[in-house]
Amino acid sequence: MPKLYEYFGLIIMFYANEHEPVHVHGKYHDRESRAEIIVVNGEIAEIRYTSVAGRAPLANTEMRNFEELVSARASDIVSKWIDFFVLHKPVKSERITRRLK
Repeated sequence: MPKLYEYFGLIIMFYANEHEPVHVHGKYHDRESRAEIIVVNGEIAEIRYTSVAGRAPLANTEMRNFEELVSARASDIVSKWIDFFVLHKPVKSERITRRLK
């Protein structure tokens, strides 16, 4: 379960057995939401935010932080997905302590 980022208490991660489309999970305590990054012809076309079955969704502030991080780092997330799932390389976790806006 590679952790990609820690952002104001929110953990952004992949599960080790993921599937396409490229997506990350945002977790805060027992709440969790998901962001799918839709890539078309090598370009990020859309980011879709959804809930995770069996988990309470992120609260409003947590969700805003999740959306802020995923929007700002979408290209990096796609690169980390390729490194981890396609090239089988480790990914480095990053702790972000400043706002990304």
